[in-house]
Amino acid sequence: MEYNVQELRKQFPILDIAVHQKPLVYLDNAATTQKPECVIDAIARVYGEANANVHRGVHYLSQLATERHEQARKTVAGFIHAPEAESVIFTRGTTDSINLVASSYGRTFFQPGGEIIISTMEHHSNIVPWQMIAKERGAVLRIVRLNKCGEIDMEHYRSLLNDKTVFVAVSHVSNVLGTVNPVKEMIESAHERGVPVLVDGAQAIAHTPVDVRELDADFYAFSAHKIYGPNGIGVLYGKRELLDKMPPYQGGGEMIKKVTFQETTYNELPFKFEAGTPDYVGSVAMARALDFVGSIGVKKIAAHEHELLQYATSRMLEEIPGLRIIGTSEGKAGVISFVVDRIHPYDLGMLLDRLGIAIRTGHHCAEPLLDSYGLTSTARISFGLYNTAEEVDMFMDALKRVVGMFS
Repeated sequence: MEYNVQELRKQFPILDIAVHQKPLVYLDNAATTQKPECVIDAIARVYGEANANVHRGVHYLSQLATERHEQARKTVAGFIHAPEAESVIFTRGTTDSINLVASSYGRTFFQPGGEIIISTMEHHSNIVPWQMIAKERGAVLRIVRLNKCGEIDMEHYRSLLNDKTVFVAVSHVSNVLGTVNPVKEMIESAHERGVPVLVDGAQAIAHTPVDVRELDADFYAFSAHKIYGPNGIGVLYGKRELLDKMPPYQGGGEMIKKVTFQETTYNELPFKFEAGTPDYVGSVAMARALDFVGSIGVKKIAAHEHELLQYATSRMLEEIPGLRIIGTSEGKAGVISFVVDRIHPYDLGMLLDRLGIAIRTGHHCAEPLLDSYGLTSTARISFGLYNTAEEVDMFMDALKRVVGMFS
Protein backbone atom coordinates (compact mmCIF):
# COMPACT_ATOMS: atom_id res chain seq x y z
CA MET A 1 0.00 0.00 0.00
CA GLU A 2 1.27 3.46 -0.93
CA TYR A 3 2.51 5.70 1.87
CA ASN A 4 -0.08 8.47 2.13
CA VAL A 5 1.35 11.08 4.47
CA GLN A 6 -1.60 13.46 4.07
CA GLU A 7 -4.03 10.79 5.26
CA LEU A 8 -1.76 9.94 8.17
CA ARG A 9 -1.56 13.60 9.19
CA LYS A 10 -5.34 13.70 9.60
CA GLN A 11 -4.98 11.30 12.52
CA PHE A 12 -2.88 13.78 14.55
CA PRO A 13 -5.13 16.59 15.80
CA ILE A 14 -2.28 18.75 17.13
CA LEU A 15 -0.88 19.20 13.62
CA ASP A 16 -3.82 21.45 12.79
CA ILE A 17 -3.07 24.09 15.43
CA ALA A 18 -1.47 27.46 14.76
CA VAL A 19 1.63 28.76 16.58
CA HIS A 20 2.02 32.53 16.74
CA GLN A 21 -0.62 32.75 13.99
CA LYS A 22 1.48 30.44 11.80
CA PRO A 23 0.82 26.81 10.79
CA LEU A 24 2.67 24.46 13.10
CA VAL A 25 5.66 22.69 11.56
CA TYR A 26 6.73 20.17 14.17
CA LEU A 27 10.33 19.03 13.70
CA ASP A 28 11.21 17.95 17.24
CA ASN A 29 10.31 14.26 17.00
CA ALA A 30 13.56 13.03 18.52
CA ALA A 31 12.47 14.71 21.75
CA THR A 32 8.89 13.45 21.65
CA THR A 33 6.39 12.44 19.00
CA GLN A 34 2.84 13.67 18.64
CA LYS A 35 -0.07 11.34 19.39
CA PRO A 36 -2.62 9.99 16.91
CA GLU A 37 -6.30 10.09 17.68
CA CYS A 38 -6.38 6.34 18.33
CA VAL A 39 -3.87 6.71 21.19
CA ILE A 40 -5.74 9.66 22.69
CA ASP A 41 -8.98 7.67 22.42
CA ALA A 42 -7.36 4.64 24.04
CA ILE A 43 -6.46 6.71 27.10
CA ALA A 44 -10.01 8.03 27.38
CA ARG A 45 -11.51 4.55 26.93
CA VAL A 46 -9.46 3.03 29.74
CA TYR A 47 -10.58 5.75 32.14
CA GLY A 48 -14.16 5.52 30.87
CA GLU A 49 -14.51 1.75 30.64
CA ALA A 50 -11.88 -0.09 32.70
CA ASN A 51 -10.47 2.15 35.41
CA ALA A 52 -9.46 -0.06 38.34
CA ASN A 53 -6.25 -1.25 39.90
CA VAL A 54 -4.88 -4.29 38.12
CA HIS A 55 -3.92 -7.72 39.49
CA ARG A 56 -5.45 -7.09 42.91
CA GLY A 57 -9.21 -7.11 42.54
CA VAL A 58 -11.80 -9.81 41.97
CA HIS A 59 -14.41 -7.38 40.66
CA TYR A 60 -15.21 -6.91 36.99
CA LEU A 61 -13.39 -3.62 36.37
CA SER A 62 -10.18 -4.87 37.97
CA GLN A 63 -10.28 -8.04 35.93
CA LEU A 64 -10.91 -6.08 32.74
CA ALA A 65 -8.08 -3.62 33.48
CA THR A 66 -5.74 -6.53 34.23
CA GLU A 67 -6.66 -8.26 30.98
CA ARG A 68 -5.98 -5.12 28.92
CA HIS A 69 -2.72 -4.37 30.76
CA GLU A 70 -1.34 -7.85 30.24
CA GLN A 71 -2.50 -7.93 26.63
CA ALA A 72 -0.53 -4.71 26.15
CA ARG A 73 2.56 -6.51 27.48
CA LYS A 74 2.03 -9.22 24.86
CA THR A 75 1.67 -6.54 22.16
CA VAL A 76 5.01 -5.00 23.18
CA ALA A 77 6.67 -8.43 23.21
CA GLY A 78 5.40 -9.10 19.71
CA PHE A 79 6.52 -5.71 18.40
CA ILE A 80 10.15 -6.28 19.48
CA HIS A 81 10.03 -10.06 18.89
CA ALA A 82 10.72 -10.89 22.52
CA PRO A 83 10.63 -14.64 23.22
CA GLU A 84 8.06 -14.24 26.02
CA ALA A 85 5.87 -11.52 27.47
CA GLU A 86 7.37 -12.11 30.93
CA SER A 87 10.65 -10.64 29.70
CA VAL A 88 8.93 -7.28 29.08
CA ILE A 89 9.01 -4.99 32.11
CA PHE A 90 7.01 -1.77 32.18
CA THR A 91 9.00 1.20 33.45
CA ARG A 92 8.64 4.99 33.44
CA GLY A 93 10.75 5.24 30.28
CA THR A 94 14.19 4.57 28.84
CA THR A 95 15.94 6.43 31.66
CA ASP A 96 14.14 4.37 34.29
CA SER A 97 14.92 1.16 32.41
CA ILE A 98 18.64 1.91 32.27
CA ASN A 99 18.71 2.89 35.93
CA LEU A 100 16.98 -0.36 36.79
CA VAL A 101 19.70 -2.41 35.10
CA ALA A 102 22.55 -0.28 36.44
CA SER A 103 21.22 -0.51 39.97
CA SER A 104 20.02 -4.11 40.08
CA TYR A 105 22.52 -5.84 37.79
CA GLY A 106 25.38 -3.52 38.71
CA ARG A 107 25.05 -3.91 42.46
CA THR A 108 24.89 -7.67 42.03
CA PHE A 109 27.70 -8.30 39.55
CA PHE A 110 30.07 -5.31 39.32
CA GLN A 111 33.26 -5.61 41.34
CA PRO A 112 36.14 -3.18 41.98
CA GLY A 113 38.25 -2.79 38.85
CA GLY A 114 35.53 -4.02 36.51
CA GLU A 115 35.18 -2.04 33.28
CA ILE A 116 31.94 -0.72 31.79
CA ILE A 117 32.08 0.29 28.12
CA ILE A 118 29.94 3.11 26.75
CA SER A 119 30.44 5.36 23.72
CA THR A 120 31.13 9.05 23.25
CA MET A 121 27.72 9.58 21.64
CA GLU A 122 25.60 8.40 24.58
CA HIS A 123 22.66 10.33 26.00
CA HIS A 124 23.10 11.37 29.63
CA SER A 125 20.62 8.63 30.53
CA ASN A 126 23.14 6.07 29.30
CA ILE A 127 26.10 7.79 31.00
CA VAL A 128 25.11 8.98 34.46
CA PRO A 129 23.61 5.71 35.79
CA TRP A 130 26.83 3.89 34.87
CA GLN A 131 28.94 6.62 36.46
CA MET A 132 26.92 6.32 39.65
CA ILE A 133 27.13 2.54 39.92
CA ALA A 134 30.80 2.54 38.86
CA LYS A 135 31.62 4.94 41.69
CA GLU A 136 29.63 2.87 44.15
CA ARG A 137 31.15 -0.46 43.11
CA GLY A 138 34.68 0.72 42.31
CA ALA A 139 34.27 -0.01 38.61
CA VAL A 140 35.69 2.03 35.72
CA LEU A 141 34.06 3.58 32.63
CA ARG A 142 35.75 3.04 29.27
CA ILE A 143 34.66 5.33 26.43
CA VAL A 144 34.60 4.28 22.77
CA ARG A 145 35.85 6.93 20.33
CA LEU A 146 33.98 8.11 17.24
CA ASN A 147 35.35 8.70 13.76
CA LYS A 148 35.01 12.02 11.91
CA CYS A 149 31.58 11.05 10.54
CA GLY A 150 30.22 10.42 14.02
CA GLU A 151 30.37 6.64 13.84
CA ILE A 152 31.66 4.29 16.52
CA ASP A 153 35.29 3.33 15.96
CA MET A 154 34.82 -0.43 15.93
CA GLU A 155 38.53 -1.16 16.10
CA HIS A 156 38.76 0.94 19.26
CA TYR A 157 35.65 -0.74 20.66
CA ARG A 158 37.10 -4.20 20.20
CA SER A 159 40.38 -3.10 21.75
CA LEU A 160 38.52 -2.03 24.90
CA LEU A 161 36.94 -5.45 25.38
CA ASN A 162 39.12 -7.47 27.73
CA ASP A 163 39.00 -9.79 30.72
CA LYS A 164 38.06 -6.87 33.01
CA THR A 165 35.02 -5.87 30.94
CA VAL A 166 31.80 -6.51 32.85
CA PHE A 167 29.21 -4.64 30.78
CA VAL A 168 28.55 -2.73 27.55
CA ALA A 169 25.84 -0.06 27.18
CA VAL A 170 25.33 1.59 23.80
CA SER A 171 22.67 3.54 21.94
CA HIS A 172 21.06 1.96 18.89
CA VAL A 173 20.65 5.38 17.24
CA SER A 174 22.22 8.67 18.34
CA ASN A 175 19.73 11.39 19.25
CA VAL A 176 22.22 14.06 18.10
CA LEU A 177 24.08 12.55 15.15
CA GLY A 178 21.42 10.22 13.79
CA THR A 179 24.10 7.54 13.54
CA VAL A 180 22.73 4.00 13.44
CA ASN A 181 25.18 1.90 15.38
CA PRO A 182 26.16 -1.67 14.40
CA VAL A 183 24.69 -3.00 17.63
CA LYS A 184 24.39 -6.59 16.43
CA GLU A 185 28.10 -6.67 15.62
CA MET A 186 28.91 -4.97 18.93
CA ILE A 187 26.84 -7.51 20.83
CA GLU A 188 28.54 -10.40 19.07
CA SER A 189 31.98 -9.06 19.98
CA ALA A 190 30.95 -8.58 23.61
CA HIS A 191 29.39 -12.03 23.83
CA GLU A 192 32.62 -13.61 22.65
CA ARG A 193 33.96 -12.56 26.03
CA GLY A 194 30.78 -13.36 27.92
CA VAL A 195 29.93 -9.69 28.43
CA PRO A 196 26.25 -8.63 28.50
CA VAL A 197 25.02 -5.65 26.49
CA LEU A 198 22.27 -3.11 27.06
CA VAL A 199 20.95 -1.26 24.01
CA ASP A 200 19.35 2.15 24.46
CA GLY A 201 16.66 1.96 21.79
CA ALA A 202 14.89 5.25 22.51
CA GLN A 203 15.77 6.77 19.13
CA ALA A 204 15.54 3.52 17.16
CA ILE A 205 12.18 2.08 18.13
CA ALA A 206 10.09 4.29 15.81
CA HIS A 207 12.52 4.31 12.91
CA THR A 208 13.89 0.80 12.42
CA PRO A 209 12.49 -2.70 12.97
CA VAL A 210 13.69 -4.09 16.30
CA ASP A 211 14.12 -7.83 16.85
CA VAL A 212 15.74 -8.43 20.23
CA ARG A 213 16.26 -12.12 19.49
CA GLU A 214 17.98 -11.44 16.18
CA LEU A 215 20.15 -8.80 17.84
CA ASP A 216 20.74 -11.18 20.77
CA ALA A 217 20.45 -8.15 23.06
CA ASP A 218 20.68 -8.91 26.75
CA PHE A 219 18.70 -5.76 27.58
CA TYR A 220 16.79 -3.36 25.32
CA ALA A 221 15.17 -0.14 26.55
CA PHE A 222 12.78 2.35 24.97
CA SER A 223 10.07 4.92 25.76
CA ALA A 224 6.50 5.00 24.49
CA HIS A 225 6.52 8.74 23.81
CA LYS A 226 9.23 8.30 21.17
CA ILE A 227 6.88 6.08 19.13
CA TYR A 228 3.63 8.07 19.14
CA GLY A 229 2.55 6.71 22.52
CA PRO A 230 1.93 8.37 25.90
CA ASN A 231 4.51 10.00 28.11
CA GLY A 232 5.65 8.45 31.37
CA ILE A 233 5.82 4.79 30.37
CA GLY A 234 8.52 2.70 28.75
CA VAL A 235 9.91 -0.79 28.44
CA LEU A 236 12.85 -2.81 29.57
CA TYR A 237 13.32 -6.09 27.77
CA GLY A 238 15.74 -8.47 29.41
CA LYS A 239 16.78 -12.05 28.93
CA ARG A 240 15.08 -14.21 31.53
CA GLU A 241 18.30 -15.83 32.71
CA LEU A 242 19.65 -12.40 33.64
CA LEU A 243 16.45 -10.98 35.07
CA ASP A 244 16.03 -14.03 37.29
CA LYS A 245 19.44 -13.38 38.86
CA MET A 246 18.78 -9.69 39.52
CA PRO A 247 17.22 -8.45 42.76
CA PRO A 248 14.21 -6.11 42.69
CA TYR A 249 14.91 -2.50 41.81
CA GLN A 250 12.28 -1.07 44.16
CA GLY A 251 10.19 -2.44 47.00
CA GLY A 252 6.47 -2.14 47.63
CA GLY A 253 3.24 -3.67 46.47
CA GLU A 254 2.96 -6.01 43.49
CA MET A 255 6.62 -7.11 43.51
CA ILE A 256 6.12 -9.46 46.46
CA LYS A 257 4.73 -12.93 47.11
CA LYS A 258 4.69 -12.74 50.90
CA VAL A 259 5.70 -10.08 53.40
CA THR A 260 6.40 -10.49 57.11
CA PHE A 261 8.39 -8.24 59.40
CA GLN A 262 11.11 -10.86 59.34
CA GLU A 263 11.36 -11.59 55.61
CA THR A 264 9.89 -10.84 52.18
CA THR A 265 9.76 -13.22 49.25
CA TYR A 266 9.64 -11.66 45.80
CA ASN A 267 7.21 -12.14 42.96
CA GLU A 268 7.98 -13.82 39.65
CA LEU A 269 8.81 -12.04 36.41
CA PRO A 270 7.90 -9.46 35.30
CA PHE A 271 6.19 -8.31 38.50
CA LYS A 272 9.37 -8.54 40.56
CA PHE A 273 10.48 -5.30 38.88
CA GLU A 274 7.11 -3.50 38.84
CA ALA A 275 6.60 -2.17 42.35
CA GLY A 276 3.46 -0.16 43.02
CA THR A 277 0.38 0.49 40.94
CA PRO A 278 1.37 0.06 37.29
CA ASP A 279 0.47 2.55 34.59
CA TYR A 280 -2.24 0.36 33.10
CA VAL A 281 -3.61 3.33 31.16
CA GLY A 282 -0.20 4.04 29.65
CA SER A 283 0.43 0.40 28.78
CA VAL A 284 -2.84 0.12 26.86
CA ALA A 285 -2.19 3.40 25.03
CA MET A 286 1.36 2.34 24.21
CA ALA A 287 0.10 -0.92 22.75
CA ARG A 288 -2.32 1.06 20.61
CA ALA A 289 0.56 3.21 19.37
CA LEU A 290 2.58 0.13 18.47
CA ASP A 291 -0.39 -1.33 16.60
CA PHE A 292 -0.76 1.98 14.76
CA VAL A 293 2.91 2.04 13.73
CA GLY A 294 2.78 -1.64 12.84
CA SER A 295 -0.23 -1.10 10.58
CA ILE A 296 1.78 1.45 8.58
CA GLY A 297 5.04 -0.49 8.64
CA VAL A 298 8.25 0.67 10.30
CA LYS A 299 10.21 0.13 7.08
CA LYS A 300 7.80 2.37 5.14
CA ILE A 301 8.06 5.04 7.82
CA ALA A 302 11.85 4.83 7.72
CA ALA A 303 11.89 5.15 3.93
CA HIS A 304 9.64 8.22 4.10
CA GLU A 305 11.81 9.84 6.75
CA HIS A 306 14.97 9.06 4.79
CA GLU A 307 13.60 10.92 1.76
CA LEU A 308 12.95 13.94 3.97
CA LEU A 309 16.42 13.63 5.48
CA GLN A 310 18.09 13.64 2.06
CA TYR A 311 15.97 16.51 0.80
CA ALA A 312 16.52 18.68 3.87
CA THR A 313 20.24 17.90 4.05
CA SER A 314 20.78 18.84 0.42
CA ARG A 315 18.91 22.12 0.69
CA MET A 316 20.51 23.14 3.99
CA LEU A 317 24.05 22.59 2.75
CA GLU A 318 23.44 24.23 -0.61
CA GLU A 319 21.38 27.23 0.45
CA ILE A 320 22.57 28.32 3.90
CA PRO A 321 26.08 29.85 3.98
CA GLY A 322 28.12 28.91 7.01
CA LEU A 323 25.89 25.98 7.96
CA ARG A 324 27.59 22.82 9.23
CA ILE A 325 25.87 19.51 9.95
CA ILE A 326 27.08 17.53 12.97
CA GLY A 327 26.94 13.82 12.16
CA THR A 328 27.40 12.68 8.58
CA SER A 329 27.21 8.90 8.84
CA GLU A 330 25.93 6.95 5.87
CA GLY A 331 22.50 5.47 6.52
CA LYS A 332 21.78 7.81 9.44
CA ALA A 333 18.31 8.21 10.88
CA GLY A 334 16.13 11.27 10.28
CA VAL A 335 18.01 13.65 12.59
CA ILE A 336 19.96 16.74 11.52
CA SER A 337 21.97 18.61 14.14
CA PHE A 338 23.53 21.77 12.77
CA VAL A 339 25.22 25.06 13.57
CA VAL A 340 25.36 28.27 11.56
CA ASP A 341 28.37 30.59 11.75
CA ARG A 342 27.97 33.51 14.19
CA ILE A 343 24.40 32.54 15.19
CA HIS A 344 23.69 30.92 18.55
CA PRO A 345 21.40 27.87 18.25
CA TYR A 346 19.10 29.28 20.92
CA ASP A 347 18.53 32.40 18.84
CA LEU A 348 17.79 30.24 15.81
CA GLY A 349 15.29 28.15 17.72
CA MET A 350 13.55 31.11 19.33
CA LEU A 351 13.12 33.03 16.07
CA LEU A 352 12.04 29.94 14.12
CA ASP A 353 9.39 29.33 16.76
CA ARG A 354 7.93 32.76 16.03
CA LEU A 355 7.50 31.55 12.47
CA GLY A 356 5.73 28.36 13.56
CA ILE A 357 8.73 26.02 13.25
CA ALA A 358 9.35 23.78 16.27
CA ILE A 359 12.96 22.59 16.52
CA ARG A 360 15.24 21.62 19.41
CA THR A 361 18.28 23.57 20.58
CA GLY A 362 20.86 22.93 23.30
CA HIS A 363 23.16 20.08 24.19
CA HIS A 364 20.40 17.46 23.73
CA CYS A 365 21.44 15.69 26.96
CA ALA A 366 24.68 14.69 25.28
CA GLU A 367 27.24 17.17 26.60
CA PRO A 368 30.29 14.88 26.29
CA LEU A 369 29.44 14.29 22.63
CA LEU A 370 29.16 18.00 21.88
CA ASP A 371 32.37 18.60 23.82
CA SER A 372 34.12 16.22 21.43
CA TYR A 373 33.08 18.53 18.58
CA GLY A 374 34.14 21.66 20.46
CA LEU A 375 30.50 22.75 20.81
CA THR A 376 28.18 23.57 23.67
CA SER A 377 24.93 23.39 21.69
CA THR A 378 23.42 22.78 18.28
CA ALA A 379 20.09 23.26 16.58
CA ARG A 380 18.34 20.02 15.64
CA ILE A 381 15.49 19.00 13.39
CA SER A 382 14.12 15.48 13.47
CA PHE A 383 11.46 13.82 11.37
CA GLY A 384 8.40 11.73 12.14
CA LEU A 385 5.99 9.74 10.03
CA TYR A 386 3.72 12.79 9.49
CA ASN A 387 6.32 15.28 8.25
CA THR A 388 6.29 16.36 4.61
CA ALA A 389 8.54 17.85 1.96
CA GLU A 390 6.34 20.94 2.09
CA GLU A 391 7.21 21.32 5.76
CA VAL A 392 10.90 21.09 4.86
CA ASP A 393 10.27 23.92 2.40
CA MET A 394 8.56 25.97 5.13
CA PHE A 395 11.47 25.30 7.47
CA MET A 396 13.96 26.36 4.82
CA ASP A 397 12.06 29.57 4.07
CA ALA A 398 12.00 30.39 7.77
CA LEU A 399 15.65 29.45 8.28
CA LYS A 400 16.74 31.69 5.42
CA ARG A 401 14.72 34.55 6.86
CA VAL A 402 16.28 34.10 10.30
CA VAL A 403 19.84 33.73 8.98
CA GLY A 404 19.29 36.83 6.87
CA MET A 405 18.52 38.80 10.00
CA PHE A 406 22.05 38.15 11.28
CA SER A 407 23.96 38.75 8.06
